[in-house]
Parts: sequence; structure tokens; C-alpha cells
Amino acid sequence: MLPNPAHTYDTGFRKIIITLTVIVSAMLELIDTTIVNVALTQISGNLGASIDDVAWVVTSYAIANVIVIPLSGFLGNLLGRRNYYIGSILLFTLASLFCGMAPNIWALVFFRFLQGLGGGALLPTSQAILYETYRPEERGKATGIFSMGLVLGPTLGPLLGGFLVDYFSWDWCFFVNIPVGLLAAWSAFTFLREPKVKHSVSKIDWTGIGLLAVGIGSLQFILERGESKDWFETPYITWFTIIAFVALIAFVWWELHTEEPAVDLRVLIRSKNLAIGAVLTFLVGYGLYGSLFVFPVFVQRLLGFTALLTGLVLFPSSLITGMISMPLGIAMQRGISPKKLMAVGMASFAIFCFELSQQTMQSGAENFFWILLLRGFALGFIFIPVTMLAVAGLHGKDIGQATGLNNMVRQLGGSFGIALTNTYIARRVAAHRVELLSHLSAFDPAAVMRLEAVKQVATMKAGLSPSEAEVAGIKALEGTVMVQSHHLAYMDAFMLIAILFTLALPLLLLIRINKSEKVDLSSTH
Repeated sequence: MLPNPAHTYDTGFRKIIITLTVIVSAMLELIDTTIVNVALTQISGNLGASIDDVAWVVTSYAIANVIVIPLSGFLGNLLGRRNYYIGSILLFTLASLFCGMAPNIWALVFFRFLQGLGGGALLPTSQAILYETYRPEERGKATGIFSMGLVLGPTLGPLLGGFLVDYFSWDWCFFVNIPVGLLAAWSAFTFLREPKVKHSVSKIDWTGIGLLAVGIGSLQFILERGESKDWFETPYITWFTIIAFVALIAFVWWELHTEEPAVDLRVLIRSKNLAIGAVLTFLVGYGLYGSLFVFPVFVQRLLGFTALLTGLVLFPSSLITGMISMPLGIAMQRGISPKKLMAVGMASFAIFCFELSQQTMQSGAENFFWILLLRGFALGFIFIPVTMLAVAGLHGKDIGQATGLNNMVRQLGGSFGIALTNTYIARRVAAHRVELLSHLSAFDPAAVMRLEAVKQVATMKAGLSPSEAEVAGIKALEGTVMVQSHHLAYMDAFMLIAILFTLALPLLLLIRINKSEKVDLSSTH
């Protein structure tokens, strides 16, 4: 398809600056989804908040994010994409300042929500701006460049957060955004142009926006807090589930029947590829964030890795993704089937998770090096193709709706991945504990030897009485059982993700791409 003659593409220095601006802005959003996690303990102590209360620092940001992401196209049309983008960067930056200065936990939660409202727009709008900056024949390369930020952001978050907490304090997890955000806002103000082809909004879909905010916000709240509150054993989790279900059903019905929907769900009906792509994108979010949640917990709690070492171990895999993303984007632009690349990526990610499920308590950093490089390779083969597959056959404004939906689905997939994986691990720990304890008896030679060894040490070195030494021995044996139970549960979680990716491979067969058709990315919002 020929490029839109009304659109002027950027070149030279301006194109380079715009590219850097949108990548940095997108990475700000992605880094802040994970950077605070390593600082929660320090925040809790400094602000005098319980761990349960401080979890709202993460929850509020995620809820704001997932509400804004699908509305980014609509708000860009309403306010002007350039104005909306600059305003979002400034809101994110200003909220970061107030987060760092928050006098108490609930002020921090409020400012994190505002930060999430600003940050939620950065990823889909950055993607749209990048597509409009590059000519159609260059957009495979542009998508490859953008994918580097998609992968580096979540990986850099814990690494940067750990460094700032160790050498400065928790508030610097927010203050570090300020100079970068101001520079990005200035760059966007100076170099970005408003698209000449605009999609005006004559009527604001307040009903759709309200239903989306209530439904998606409630769903995200359930996923963030469900496990810690024992799911439906807690009444308000049950009520929020009912609210989410009713609001989302009403949202879908309303958006399919109103003339000017805030989120045009009809595009899912018009494009089977997008519907299947949404399922695959959800799975990618589930696998990426689910595995990224399990791996640090496993290596830090059981293998004794520091937060900094964990980040350093993960970092090379992100570099691999970045290195291969651009060549893969160019290859697809030249005609290589994204379905084949996606198949390679999903199969490789399944193998990566399977290999992780085989690790032992004696595994060290060197054991994970090649496995994590395979992860980087797999994600490179997944991120760009899944986007291209989703928008194949779409044109103009539909692509803007598709990218917004894709980003929302990936975010929800990640939330489901973390919540369900956490629940699955808790259930498997309990099951493995029962199973392991069933094998212990007074007639088990290994258990008896272990107990006697602990009793001897307790008696000789700690000066305990025989009865006290026996109690200490039983506690030590119980501790060993719990460690082994957690290890087996983490391995089960990796295996489950491997199975899910393997079972999802046949979905690629349902996607149809006309080889003679070029994907039109000239207007993405």
C-alpha cells in the first residue's frame, strides 16, 4: 500500500531525536512498573506503613495504567496526539516529584495513581508516533528498535531500583524520572508535529469511559490483591469480582452499539487476525511477566542471589532481544512470514521455561546464562511478529484501536500471569509439603540421620538439653521440607508456562495473511 500523500515523514536528525524520545518515554513507563518493587520494604519502614498498605503503591499504578492504555487513541484524537503526549510526560514527571516527596503512604498511593495515568499513555502513543515517523518500508526496522525498550524496561527496573535503594534511598526511585521526563517533554515539544490527517471526536463517550474504568480497574484490583486476601474468602474481593464482571459486560455491549465508542471493539469483529493476536498477546504478557515474577523470587529466596546479581543475570538476555529485534523487523518488511518467526519464538520460550523447571538448589549464575540467552532470543522472535500479526489487514484508524487493545491485553496478561502464578505456587507449596512430610517417618534412615546430626550440633555447640535439641532438630527438618516444597513449586510454575506456550502454537495456523498485502501503519490513532 502506498504511503499517505498528506503525511510528511521526518528525516535526518529530527527522525533520530524523535526515535530516541519515544523509546525513552516508553521505557520510563515500563521501568516504573517494576522499579518500586525492590523498595517496598524501605518505603514501609520510612513511612510507617504495613506491608499490606504499601502494596497499594504497586496496585494504584497498575490500575491507572490499565484504564488509560485502551483510551490512549481516543484521548489523542480528542486533545491532539502531540498535546496529549507532552501532557502525559509532564503529568508522569510531576507525579514522580510528588511521589518522592510524599509525607505518608496514602499520599504516595494517590500520586502513584496520577503517575500511572500519565505513564499509561506513553507506551501506545510512543508506538503510534514512531510508526508515523518512519516510511512504510522502514517500519519493520522501527518496530525492532521500539521492541528493545519493551524488553529492557521491565528488566532494568529491578536493577536500577536495587542500586538506588542500596546507595541512596527509596525516593530516588521517583526522583530519577524527573530530569529524563523533562528532557523527553522538551524534545517532544520541539521536534514532534501534530499529524496532518486527524480523526476528530464530535462526542465524548463518557458512558464507555466510565464502564471501562470501573470494570478494568476492579479487575486489576482483584488480580493485585486476590492472593494476599485468599481470593473469594474475603467478601470485598467477591464484590469487586461481581462489579468487574457486570461493568465489563456492559462496556462491551455499549461499545458495540454506540456510534462513537471510546474503544472501538468492532475492529475485533472485522479482523479475525486481531482477535487471535489478542489471545497470543495475552499469553505473551502472561509468560513474560509470570516468569519474570517467579525467577527473581526463586534465585533470591532459595539460591541466595542479591537483587543486583539477579538484575545482572537477566540483563544479557534483554540485550540479545534488542540486538535481534531490528534485523527481524527488516526481515519481515522484506517478506519473511511473521507466523514462522512467532512459531520459533513461542517454541523457544517454551524450551526456556522447561529448562528453568529442571534447575536444582545447587544451580549458580553460570547455570542460567545460556538459558536466559534463549529467553532473549525467544522474546525477540515474539514481540515484533505478534504486533504485525495482530494488525495484518487493518488500515488507518483501525490500527490505532488495534495497538491500544494490544497494549491493554498484554498488560492484563501480565497481571493475570503474576496473580495466577503466585496463587499456583502457593497451592503447589502446600501440596508438595504434604507429599514430602508423608515420606518422613521414624523408620526413614535419611530422616533419622538428619535429625540426629542436628541434635548433636544443638547439644554440643548450643548447650541445649536432649529434649530441646530434639525440638530444634524437628524444626530444622521442617525448614528443609519447606525449602524443598518451594523449590518444587517454582519448578512447577515454569513447567506450566512451558505447557501453555506449547498448547498455544496451533493458534498461529488460524491467522491468515495475504502475501501481496502490505500492512498499513500510516495512521495508528
